[in-house]
Amino acid sequence: MGTLNNHKDLYLNFKNDAENTSISKQSRVELFFLSIFHLIEACAARYRTHINKHQMVRKILEKNTEIFEKQTEFVWKSFQTIETRLRPKFSYGFSWTDEDFKELRDIYKKIEKICLGVI
Repeated sequence: MGTLNNHKDLYLNFKNDAENTSISKQSRVELFFLSIFHLIEACAARYRTHINKHQMVRKILEKNTEIFEKQTEFVWKSFQTIETRLRPKFSYGFSWTDEDFKELRDIYKKIEKICLGVI
């Protein structure tokens, strides 16, 4: 199981790289995605829970509602929006817009704020 500190370090490393405006938005989106996943993992690790794969976020959070309490559904739904709607636009095609990037950043910040309140 990854530790809280290991996941926090990964979150910060990926976030730092994602904020580098000299790289493509497509790459930055992937880094924001990895960053927020590891921050969610850090929160889970605080409760001795391990998510392991990004596809398991919803399932694990629904089973362990003590992690985010009343914000559980918001966290997994917001993460899924990044994972299944926004990230694919940047990773697999050219249909993204600057507004999509802004939306991703806004969602990221909301999840980040919740997570930082947990850890």
